[in-house]
Amino acid sequence: MYNHEELPTADTFARLATELHDSEGVEETVDTVVQFAVRALACCQAGIVLAVRGRRPEIGAVTDPLIERIHAVQIAADDGPMIAALQREELIRIADVRTDGRWPHWAALVCASGIRTVLHLPLMVGNRASGVLSLYCETPDALTGDDEAVAHILARHASVAVASAQHEASLAQAVDARKLIGQAMGILMERYGLSDDRAFEVLKRYSQDSNTKLRDVAQQLIDTRKLPVNGQLR
Repeated sequence: MYNHEELPTADTFARLATELHDSEGVEETVDTVVQFAVRALACCQAGIVLAVRGRRPEIGAVTDPLIERIHAVQIAADDGPMIAALQREELIRIADVRTDGRWPHWAALVCASGIRTVLHLPLMVGNRASGVLSLYCETPDALTGDDEAVAHILARHASVAVASAQHEASLAQAVDARKLIGQAMGILMERYGLSDDRAFEVLKRYSQDSNTKLRDVAQQLIDTRKLPVNGQLR
C-alpha cells in the first residue's frame, strides 16, 4: 500500500506495466488502472470513462458505485468536469468542489457524497482522448504536485494499455465477423449453388436492404438457415 509520502518508484510502475500487459481485455485493463490509482495516490476513489465514437462515453471501471453514479450523471447531462476533460482533451483540476463554481449542479451531488478534491486526466492516444482517468479525494487540496506528476505517468501508462486492449478487441471482433460471414457464404453456396463472389453479394445486399450489419445478417442466416425478408433469395 502506498500513500502520498511514499510515491511509486520506477519499479512500481514497471510492475504496473507488467500487470497491464497481462490483463485480458479492456475491462480488466481499466480495472487494473483504477485499483493502482487508489493504492499509489492520495485519493480515496478513482474511475475511468472511455470515449466511444459516435456515441456517449461509457463507464469503463470505478472503485465504488458512488463514482459510477457521479460519472453517469455527467454522461446523461453531457456536462461536468469529466465531460470537459474528454471534450477539451485537457486536464481538469478542482482543488475544492465547494468553492470551484464551474459546474454547480455536479458540485451539489459531489459535495453531498463527501468528495472535495477532483482531478480528471484525459487518456491521450495520438491527438485524441480515448477516455478520462478521474481521481477523487475527501479533503480539499489533497493532491500535491508530486501526486499530480504520478497521475500523469499513470495516465500515460493507461492510455497505451487501453489503446492496445481496444485494438486487440477490434481485431478479435473482425476475425469473428469474417468467420461468421464465411460460414454464411458456405450455406448460400451449398443451398443455392452460388459462387463465393455471388454469395457475398447476396449477403451484402440483404445487409444494405435491412440496414443491418453484415455480420448480423450472417449470424441470422447461420442461426435460422434463412435469409431475411421472408427467407427468399432475391
